[in-house]
Amino acid sequence: MPYQKEVRIIDTLQQIQRHEIVLPAIQREFVWKPEQICTLFDSLMQGYPFGTFLYWKVKQENNKLYQFYDFVLDYHERDAPHCPRIGQIINRDIIAVLDGQQRLTALNIGLRGSLSKKLPYKRWSTNDAFPKSHLYLDLLWTPSENEGVDKRYRFEFLTDQQVKTQHDGCWFPVREILNFEDGGPAMTEWLVNHNLTGQSLTDANKVCFRLFEVIRHLPVVAFYEEPSQELDKVLQIFIRSNSGGTLLSYSDLLLSIAAAQWISDAREEIHQLVDDLNYIGAGFSFSKDWVLKAGLMLSDIGSVGFKVDNFNRENMRKFEKRWPEIKTALSHTVELVSSFGFNEKTLRADSALLPIAYYLYARKADAQYLTSDKYRDDRKSIRRWLIASFLKPSGIWGSGLDTLLTALRSEIKKHHTTFPLPQIEETMRSRGKTLEFNEDEIDDLTELRINDKRTFSLLSLMFTHLDLQQIFHIDHIFPKSRFTPIKLRKSQLSEDEIIQFKDYSDRLPNLQLLQGLKNIQKGATMPADWLRQFNNDPKRVQYSDIHLLGQVPESISDFKIFYEARRKLLRERIVNLLIKRQAIE
Repeated sequence: MPYQKEVRIIDTLQQIQRHEIVLPAIQREFVWKPEQICTLFDSLMQGYPFGTFLYWKVKQENNKLYQFYDFVLDYHERDAPHCPRIGQIINRDIIAVLDGQQRLTALNIGLRGSLSKKLPYKRWSTNDAFPKSHLYLDLLWTPSENEGVDKRYRFEFLTDQQVKTQHDGCWFPVREILNFEDGGPAMTEWLVNHNLTGQSLTDANKVCFRLFEVIRHLPVVAFYEEPSQELDKVLQIFIRSNSGGTLLSYSDLLLSIAAAQWISDAREEIHQLVDDLNYIGAGFSFSKDWVLKAGLMLSDIGSVGFKVDNFNRENMRKFEKRWPEIKTALSHTVELVSSFGFNEKTLRADSALLPIAYYLYARKADAQYLTSDKYRDDRKSIRRWLIASFLKPSGIWGSGLDTLLTALRSEIKKHHTTFPLPQIEETMRSRGKTLEFNEDEIDDLTELRINDKRTFSLLSLMFTHLDLQQIFHIDHIFPKSRFTPIKLRKSQLSEDEIIQFKDYSDRLPNLQLLQGLKNIQKGATMPADWLRQFNNDPKRVQYSDIHLLGQVPESISDFKIFYEARRKLLRERIVNLLIKRQAIE
């Protein structure tokens, strides 16, 4: 791997612009933050080592074998966060970057492009949440003691409006340096046109000329070039050069390896599927890691572990061949779980969906499976199993996950005409992941807090009359606002009772699932007053019975009596569901 002579930054940028330097599919996305770009430019100005780049020279006859991408130029966090794909490059060799993508992209954005990052507290759906900014250098800034010894130049990303309203510096657009053929008259003219005179002109000219030297004059880009045309060797070089860093996650590395070995665009396909899945129902937060693991599981690759060996050429061919069916199975899985009422806030463990996905994949379930009465009991079995796995306090989906998923896949593959609940539970039990509940665990469940992700799961299991495809809130039966110390003291409660009442207010016996609109309408209404909306006794009794409310007192002074009575009713139902395995219709 020969070391090449250093070149100028402007030469490298021109090569990027002409698509002579590109990104191979094994590279990930641009992940640097604005302050990292500013720090890079500050380091360049100070003459710090820029780091050596690692390139792969791809012969023209091999270009058609691989996917290549352009560098990000105008980064937009919502609309353009990904590296754009380049069409086929023919009739010439190209240089693919194996190590140095983040630094080169930072230079590309800072000198040729722009950055549009989301503003805090703004909605993602509004365009003004992503103002367009460019990199600027303050030509008159001098570091204070608070800046430390490392930072000597002030680079910032600013919008056009910010530049107009900034009065504490002389802001030079860094991209303008590309228009100066030398450090002479054109540069001086720009400075004079911006009202710089005397010592300010001298100081600003010195800083601006330093930027000119670094970008257009000094050969600071040093690189090694790998000439081998063997992909396996290049992958090993890429792994060695990237796996030791802290910025490149292991899953990023594995996605890159998968992308390099698909015929189609693996990275684009996986990113798009993640986006599509996360828009289902009330929204989820699945990641590319989850989709990759699902791909390993549904492709029947030996182990579902995130190991480089699992991402070999043969396995990736199998993964790509099954990709259409994998996408369908994952979409149906998320739609099914959404129909159970789950979303990103209530789904305790994404990994729990993988056995369900494999089951739907194995039985080739279509969209009818999600709604047809023919599969109603099967869907109920899946739901009961999923919720039971979420309710175990030890956490089913933690340690030993890959071994568990591989074993479950084996059982489902043998038994997939219906959801094989007995075989799945036995497999889990044999690995110390039992779904059997003891008395202490039941007691723990009866006093879950509102912010525990198990709370929604348990309430949805107990109250099956609810149509959870609608939006439901976890509602305080006795309103939370009634449990302030001042209000409780007015009810003649002791200080010890006040502490106890406040603790009880957020626990399961004071919680119910209420449709979103009804919960808004209920607001801070006391439960006895809320029940008076039912203008006849039978409806009121029916509502109380369905929600296991029992006798609802008029005064908050009797809240503890209500709490203990409802806790007993809830415990009985939980025992029936999780120990006696009785269905609640």
